[in-house]
Amino acid sequence: MKISQILFLFFLVFFVKAEVLFAQVVPFEQEVKAISERIDNAGWEPGGIVFTGSSSIRFWQSLKEEFPNRNIINTGFGGSKASDLEKHLFPLVIRFEPKKVFIYEGDNDIWADVNVSQIMESLDNIVSRIQVINPYTEVVLISAKPSPSRWSKKENYVILNQMMAQYAQSKEQVEFLSVWDVLLDENGNPRPELYIQDQLHLNAEGYKLWSGAFRPFMKN
Repeated sequence: MKISQILFLFFLVFFVKAEVLFAQVVPFEQEVKAISERIDNAGWEPGGIVFTGSSSIRFWQSLKEEFPNRNIINTGFGGSKASDLEKHLFPLVIRFEPKKVFIYEGDNDIWADVNVSQIMESLDNIVSRIQVINPYTEVVLISAKPSPSRWSKKENYVILNQMMAQYAQSKEQVEFLSVWDVLLDENGNPRPELYIQDQLHLNAEGYKLWSGAFRPFMKN
């Protein structure tokens, strides 16, 4: 075999492996592309309100109905963690030039045993990148919700929520929105009737209560 043929085969194998590796290293790439295409096809205007994060945002079907006459863009992508949003921040948030961004991340992170400090580092990177582009963009960090199927890690979620609240207090143009208490019963336990069969995702009644927690943050 000629040297030129050997080199050709070497580079062919190298680029194929690199392409496969890249696809594995960047999770949700195809889903993010699909979300971007869907929003672009529907049309959008800058200066709106972006809701992003994991499946609790993605499955919020009544979002625009709950807040009519608002320029709302939903870029939720199911199963994501804070580090995933950090990787895909431009196509899911920054390019829309939003005036306000609601972020729901941390729920899947805790369940996957990601350390709270790592979650907060990703959230800080996300907030910093958004506000470097526009310091006046408001960022709202949404607390983790109390899902019955993940109640075994209650203490971890409580710590994460406390850390997010403290972080918001220390930063300009950052707020903390708690959806924790509104989804608990009088004894401080999660309410199974507010969730679908998997006991992780909210049903229509759950989203009604969830929406109520958002209203004060949608006034301006």
